[in-house]
Amino acid sequence: MHVDKFYKDSFILTLSNMVTGIIAFVFSLILSRELGAEGLGLYGLVMPIYGLLLCITSDGIITAISKITAVYFGRKDIKNLNKTIGTIFGFVILWAAGTAFLVLICNKGIAAHIVRDARSAKAIMMLSPALLFVPVSAVVKGFFYGQGIYKVTSTVDIGEKLLRVVILLSAISLLHPESVDETVAAAYFALAAGELLSMSLLLICYKVRKRRISGILNAGCRVKSRIQLAFDVFVISIPLSLNGVCSSILSTASTLVLPRRLVAAGFSHSDALSLIGRFNGMALNISGLPYIIIGSMLTVLVPELSLNISRKDYWSAEERIAQVLKISCAIGISTSVVCLVLPDVLGQLFYRRNDLADMIRFSVPINLISFVASPTFGMLNALGKQNILLKNSIIVSLEELSLIFVLAGIPALNIYGYGLAAILTSFTALVINIREIKKICEFKIELQDVITLILTGIVAYLASGIAAGLMGGAAPALLAAAVVVVSFGSVLGLNSLAIKLKA
Repeated sequence: MHVDKFYKDSFILTLSNMVTGIIAFVFSLILSRELGAEGLGLYGLVMPIYGLLLCITSDGIITAISKITAVYFGRKDIKNLNKTIGTIFGFVILWAAGTAFLVLICNKGIAAHIVRDARSAKAIMMLSPALLFVPVSAVVKGFFYGQGIYKVTSTVDIGEKLLRVVILLSAISLLHPESVDETVAAAYFALAAGELLSMSLLLICYKVRKRRISGILNAGCRVKSRIQLAFDVFVISIPLSLNGVCSSILSTASTLVLPRRLVAAGFSHSDALSLIGRFNGMALNISGLPYIIIGSMLTVLVPELSLNISRKDYWSAEERIAQVLKISCAIGISTSVVCLVLPDVLGQLFYRRNDLADMIRFSVPINLISFVASPTFGMLNALGKQNILLKNSIIVSLEELSLIFVLAGIPALNIYGYGLAAILTSFTALVINIREIKKICEFKIELQDVITLILTGIVAYLASGIAAGLMGGAAPALLAAAVVVVSFGSVLGLNSLAIKLKA
């Protein structure tokens, strides 16, 4: 029953995240068509700044609040739970509002001295309100996650993504932006408006839920002071926030140094942004879409691992880690097969471009390794190794920055130097994280499992190639859907059969 619940929750979250992911993907398609490759590159330069600012204002809040909520709700200590949420609300609003105000008044300076592109000033100004909306939403999401309630947040996320698409199309239709910077600013305005809707709906749901649980009281619980309650949250959130800030700073540096190194390789600034937009904003966006499944598993995995470790049930933790790694590898192989069989069709289908096939092929090893490496960071967090997580994240980020600086500046590699850096850093992350995880959980992945994954990948590639040949005259969408079904069905089905035969 325990195993069944894990996969059931993962499946439900996957469906929800697939809906939001598809909507977000549609948003990215609209962006690519409205902004063009250069505009998408400029949009991508601003996004790391936004991510860094969110790390400063909200990183770690969801995890901290969800853990505190789980403890208090389990004890029926609703008074301390409500008091904690109210205290954190006050702090978050003051801190986030101050940060948003500084970004608003300093948008030109950030554009000129950090992004190094004055055209990004309007976009930075438009995204500043979201720096307040997202942290408030994070508190509410942590409140629901701690009680095991995912449907509310998933529904709100779907609404937010839909509104973002509507606002973007409406803004472009009504305002008729004439330049790249105005169109990018409209995109970030849509982002901020979507986050405002998300925050508003979550607050309404929070008030309804708070009223419903008000009668669940445990009279024997001592009510703590607001200082103590805030400390309990910050002792969890601050280390996670520090990790996020350090990693985000280095990631932002990598993003901002990339166009400069491409210019050093002989490209104009405009061509460099176009290359980044095509590779990072289009090719990797296509091949990385199935990560939604892995992300859903991690949402369920982290609290489950934490609970198993607290109970000293290391056997269950080891089994679950091995299962997630094998499933992540299977998803990576299935995705790789699709990208190898239909690279030109995918580029034309999603972005109406015929110049993405080589980039989509090159994204195969990137996602194959990163799909397996990424979950290991969540595993370290669940195992209580935040210090190790911070150290490894910094090591990987520094390696990525160094490799991008060297490889992207080589004319023969150019943007593919960035891809090669991603491959090497993902492999490094996988090795050093697995080494640390094994110090706590001595999980095993047998050679037989590795051979099975390889053989199923070969079978899936051959079957997908045959399917693509038989449906050569079909519409691109139908052809892509058929290959996806054959690839994922072959890999996951054959691996499931192998597991049953082994048992």
